[in-house]
Amino acid sequence: MSIRTNILLRVYLAFGLILLFAAAVLFQLCRVQFVQGKKWQAMSKVQSTRYKNIEAARGNIFSVDGSLLATSVPEYELRMDMLAGGIENDKIFNEKIDSLAMKLSGFFGDKSAREYSRIFRDARKDSSRYQLVRRKVTYHELKEIRKFPIFNLGKYKGGLIVVQQNKRIRPFRFLAERTIGYKNENVKNGVGLEGAYASYINGESGKRLERRMAGGVWMPVNDDDEIAPKEGADIISTIDVNMQDVVQTALEKQLIFTKADHGTAILMEVATGEVRAVANYTRMPDGTFKEKFNYAIAGNQDPGSTFKLASYMALLEDNKVDTGTMVNTGEYPIPGHLIKDSHGSIGRVSVKKAFEKSSNAAVAYLVNTSYKNDQSKFTDHLYDWHLNEKMQLQIPGEAQPVVKNPGNRSWNKNMTLPQMAYGYEMQLTPLKMLSFYNAVANNGKLVTPVFVKEIRRLGNTVERFQTRVVNEKICSDVTLKKMQEMLEGVVLEGSGREYVYNPLYKIAGKTGTAQVADANKGYKAKKQYQASFCGYFPADHPKYSLIVVINDPKNGYYAASVSGPAFREIADRIYASDMEVNQTPAHLIGNTTLPKFKQGNLKALKKVYDKLGVKPLYASATPNGIDTSSGIAFEDNKYKTGTVPNVTGMGLSDALYSLGNAGYKVTVKGSGTVTTQSVTGGSLIPKGSKITIELQ
Repeated sequence: MSIRTNILLRVYLAFGLILLFAAAVLFQLCRVQFVQGKKWQAMSKVQSTRYKNIEAARGNIFSVDGSLLATSVPEYELRMDMLAGGIENDKIFNEKIDSLAMKLSGFFGDKSAREYSRIFRDARKDSSRYQLVRRKVTYHELKEIRKFPIFNLGKYKGGLIVVQQNKRIRPFRFLAERTIGYKNENVKNGVGLEGAYASYINGESGKRLERRMAGGVWMPVNDDDEIAPKEGADIISTIDVNMQDVVQTALEKQLIFTKADHGTAILMEVATGEVRAVANYTRMPDGTFKEKFNYAIAGNQDPGSTFKLASYMALLEDNKVDTGTMVNTGEYPIPGHLIKDSHGSIGRVSVKKAFEKSSNAAVAYLVNTSYKNDQSKFTDHLYDWHLNEKMQLQIPGEAQPVVKNPGNRSWNKNMTLPQMAYGYEMQLTPLKMLSFYNAVANNGKLVTPVFVKEIRRLGNTVERFQTRVVNEKICSDVTLKKMQEMLEGVVLEGSGREYVYNPLYKIAGKTGTAQVADANKGYKAKKQYQASFCGYFPADHPKYSLIVVINDPKNGYYAASVSGPAFREIADRIYASDMEVNQTPAHLIGNTTLPKFKQGNLKALKKVYDKLGVKPLYASATPNGIDTSSGIAFEDNKYKTGTVPNVTGMGLSDALYSLGNAGYKVTVKGSGTVTTQSVTGGSLIPKGSKITIELQ
C-alpha cells in the first residue's frame, strides 16, 4: 500500500469517526429535547423555583365579655435586593447607601452607620439579591422604614423585600394561660383552646413563588405569583377577664400564704355550666407561681370530704337515714384500720350535724352498715351520676376518673366501701367534683362544663355550642332540698363558718381535707395533704359554683383555713361586682315613669302637673322617704347668648319662640315634635341666618 493511500485511509477513518460522534450528539440532543424534554423542564423548575406555604394568621380567642385573650400580629423579616432597578447604577448606590445606613443605625441602634454601610457594600460586591437587613420588625416600624432613602424608591426599585410572619401574643399575658393553651410545632397535641380548636383557628395556608439564588437562598419572585392565605376563625370562650383576674389573684395569694406546692380554682355559672375562670398554679424553684399544668381537668386525686355530698345523697335517696337520724362520731373501727375524726369526737349527733362538722367516722359507719350486704348498690349511685366517666370537655387533657365497684380486683369488701364514704379509694379531678356540686345548685340538673360558646368567621357564627345535659335529675326533690340545707349548714354552723361565712349573702359548700398518696410510697411516706372547699353562691338563688383546691400546704392543712379564705375572697368579689345577684329591690314612692311631654317651658309644665296632682317620678327609695320635689326633676332649656338654642324635643311653638328670640329665621318641615335641626345647638352663626327644623 502506497503512502498516499495509507494517509487517505487514515483521514477517511478519522472523518468517519467525527461524523459518527456528531450524529450521536445530534441524536442525544433530539432525545433530550423532544423525548425527555418535559422531564428535564420540570426538574429545572423544581430546582430553580418553588412554591412555599405562607402561614395564615391564626384566629383570635375572645373572652365572653369581648376582651382579646389571644391574637396573631404580623412580624416582618426585612431583606434587600442589592441589584434592584433603582440602585443598578453604582453612582446612585454609592450616593444613597450611607444615608440608608445612618437611618437604620439611628432607628434600631443595634449597629453603627459604618457597620451597616460595610454590610451593604460587601453584599453589593457579592451581587446579593436577598441580603438580610433585620428580623422581627413590627408593622409600625415597617411603615417608617419604607420612608428611608433607597427604600422610598418603591417596591421594586428600592430593593426592599418584606417577608411576613405571624407572632402569637396574649394581651393579658398570664391570664388563663393554661386554658388558652398554645400550639407548638414540636408538640403533637396542642394544649388548651389553641390545641383543641386548631383546625378552626389555623386558617388556610397560602402559597408564594420563590426563586433559588446563589448560595442556596430562596427569594420571593413577586406578589403576582402569590396565593393569599385565609385567616382562621375566631373562638368565643366562656372566660370572663375580670373574674379570671379575681380567681387568679385570690388563689396565688393563698398559695403564697400557706406555702403550698400547687393549687387550682374554678368558677362556673350554675345554669349553663359555662366556666368563667380557671386558675392553675405550680410553685417554681425560685418560689414564684406559674401555670405549668392544668390541675383543674387533669389533676386526679382522692377528693376527701367534699365527696361526702355523694355519700349522704345516696343514703337519703335510699331512705337509709334522714337528717335527724342520730349517729356516733369520733372513731369507727374496720378490719385493719381505725377511721378517726381529725377534730375528735363531738358525741352522738344528728346526720345533719355530722355532715356540717365533717365527721369521717359517722359517714363511714352509715355507708358501711347501710350497704355492707349489697355494696354495689352504693357504687351504682355513683355510676348513675356519671362520676366514673369523662365529661368530654372541649379542651384536651381530661383525666379518666377512677371510681371502684365490687367487681374490681382491688376492691376490699371490708375496707373499700367505708373509705370511699369519706373520699378515698378513688380519683376525681377538681372540675369533676365541681360539676357534681353544680348539679345540686342547679336543682338536680347535671351539665357538662363549657369552655367555648361559639366559633365565628368574619363576624358570622360558624358553630354555636349549647349546654349539654348529662342527667336531668340526679336525685329526688326531697333529697335535693335536704342536701342543699346541709350544705348551707356547713357555712352557717359547721366547718366553714369561721372562714367562709358572710352575713350579707348565703354560701353553701363543703370542706375537704385529704391525705395524698406519695407516688409508689403510698400514705405511709411523708404526709401530704390536699385542702379543698367546693360550693355555690348565693345559696338561695345560685348563680355561681366554685371550687378551690390547694395541695401540700406547709402552713396548716385543714381545708377550712387553707382553702376557705380564697373561696370567700373570690365569692365576695364576684358577688359585689355582679349586679344581677346582689341587688335588693327598691321600695319606690310615687310613679316610676315620667309622663310623656315635650321640651320647652318647664315652669309651665310644672304648673300643669301641680294642678292635676301628678307625681310622675319617685322621690325616694325608702318607704318613709319625703318627696321634696313633687316627683319631677325640672331644668329649663338654657343656652349661651349668641349661640343657637337646642330645640330638639320641643313642640313647634316652643321651638319657634326659642329660635326667634335668638334672632334666627326658621323653616319648618313636618309636624309633632322637633327631631332634627339643621344647625346644632350651641353653634355660633350670625343672627338672621336660616335654620331648618324637622318635626315628627
